[in-house]
Amino acid sequence: MGWVGSSVAISILHNGLCRQLLLNDCQPGIAEGEAMDLNHGSPFLPPVDVKAATVEEMKSCDIVVITAGRGGKPGETRLQLLNENVTIARELSTKLRGFKGILVIVANPVDVLTYFYQKFSGLPKERVIGTGTLLDTARLRDIIGDTLSVSPKSIHAQVLGEHGDSEMVLWSGANISGVPLKEWSQWSEQLENSIAEKVRKAAYEIIVRKGATNHAIGLVTTNLLKWILRDDQRLVTVSSVIDDLGGYPATAMSLPTLLGRQGIVRYWLPPLTEDESKALKNSARVLRDAIDSVDLD
Repeated sequence: MGWVGSSVAISILHNGLCRQLLLNDCQPGIAEGEAMDLNHGSPFLPPVDVKAATVEEMKSCDIVVITAGRGGKPGETRLQLLNENVTIARELSTKLRGFKGILVIVANPVDVLTYFYQKFSGLPKERVIGTGTLLDTARLRDIIGDTLSVSPKSIHAQVLGEHGDSEMVLWSGANISGVPLKEWSQWSEQLENSIAEKVRKAAYEIIVRKGATNHAIGLVTTNLLKWILRDDQRLVTVSSVIDDLGGYPATAMSLPTLLGRQGIVRYWLPPLTEDESKALKNSARVLRDAIDSVDLD
């Protein structure tokens, strides 16, 4: 129930996603205080019961959201958080043994942690989902929209691979309501590198100014939960464990993924240019190397 956990919680309540919301923190008083604070807003929200709970009590939930972990420091990459947060992943996975629902991973480095939560928990791959590049994709659409003075809701463009420095933008598939981005009168290919860099560095810029990113990922996570719970069959860029992608190392990363009530229905490797294919393979390799670097003894 830090910055991100509290933003996810309030966003869930605003969207009326559940009738009961359980909160946990390594300091029980914080979870209790947040539950009290959120319940006091009940006259302005759809009916919901918010209370503090142990991790073991969450095993009966439909979905468990993991935001637990040390946050990034200014100038620190997501992968530098790795060893500390993998230790937390192992502890929480042990407590969640027997969980029958869907696990949504938000903590960073989200791709590597998605991989380890699936391995540690023993849950099927389709029921462990990382928020992945869903936030990066939202940032990309926002920046393109701002650049072209077009609503981000009309922009269809995706970030794939790592939620981190090796991520890649699928420029070849980007369009504005069906009109290829490259055919847009105000568009120039020279914009691609600068926009991709802005997306890649967005979190760093926010952390330098306020210490953490939390509101946008709260909205991203809540919408992800909504699409799952409503069985929307939504196609989005989320992270999952991928072992069977020809030519790619086994890892967890973001690809276009169809989501339903039981979790991941399937994922796709979209058509890629030669440069995009190299960039995505590099991202998968970076993530695999990070996974292999973890000392589990």
